[in-house]
Amino acid sequence: MIKKTTKALGIATATLTLAGAMLSPQTQAGAMLSPQAVAPTQAERVANAVAKKTEALQAQVNQMATMMEAMQEELGRVKAATGAGTTTAKVQELDQWMASVKNAPMHRAVKDHKFSVRGGWMHMNDNRGSTATVAGTGFGKDFLTSEVDQDAFYYGGAIDFNMNNDLFGLMDGTSFGIELGIEYSELGDRETSGLEIVGGLAASDPPDPVTLKRVQKTVTVNMLRVSAAPKITFMHGSKLRPWIIPLGIDFNIISPPSDAVTVLNSGMQFGTGATYEVFDGIFAGVDGRYHWTPDDIDGVDTDGFTLGGSVGFAF
Repeated sequence: MIKKTTKALGIATATLTLAGAMLSPQTQAGAMLSPQAVAPTQAERVANAVAKKTEALQAQVNQMATMMEAMQEELGRVKAATGAGTTTAKVQELDQWMASVKNAPMHRAVKDHKFSVRGGWMHMNDNRGSTATVAGTGFGKDFLTSEVDQDAFYYGGAIDFNMNNDLFGLMDGTSFGIELGIEYSELGDRETSGLEIVGGLAASDPPDPVTLKRVQKTVTVNMLRVSAAPKITFMHGSKLRPWIIPLGIDFNIISPPSDAVTVLNSGMQFGTGATYEVFDGIFAGVDGRYHWTPDDIDGVDTDGFTLGGSVGFAF
């Protein structure tokens, strides 16, 4: 009974609902919202959504800005710390270098070259000039110069260029160098020449002094020697340093010239000596040399030896 009643009520309700829907369309249309009422609601929803997205993006931007500021602060701190560390390291390194320089022993520049001034006595093997030949004029031997003494004085200078201090690896403490020297020597002053004798003989017998003055009157007998020689010095580094010249070359310029008007010949020299370092870089020395030429200069012999002293300055 109850079931039937329930079914009947359901059918009645459905019938009434359907009838009301069919009979009252205007009422139902009025019950629906108009488009004007719906539109504002959708715009608000869209605006709300955009506002929410904008807020989210702004929050993200703010967060990123905050992170960037934090990163910049960290980077600045790291740079400051690194710069301070580098500066400190450089300062420490500079301090260590200054300390090492102060504690290091002083090293002076090596001065192995030397400039010397020298002078002494020279002895020639033969006399320069002669009046012992034809009529005492010197014809046949040395017409332009009368016979002079074999002894003379000389002075000059030299530069020693040091090449090595071990004789090319053969001997430790033995130096090899090149000496370039120049010397002036004078054998006689105001000596009578053969021309004067000839002029006197031709003028009168005995010679007339006034006539002699009209002819060449006097001549100074001298010589200039330029030399280059290898020099081997022993005991390098000590104060006393002996040396030898095994073989050097000489160029001799004589005045007056020979009878053939020749003024230059070449020869050789051999020498030995020693120097002593008196003060720092200042040397005193003695030396002896023999000068030899294979031939004379058209009758003028330049062979002989020199013996003298020197004062040298290292550079």
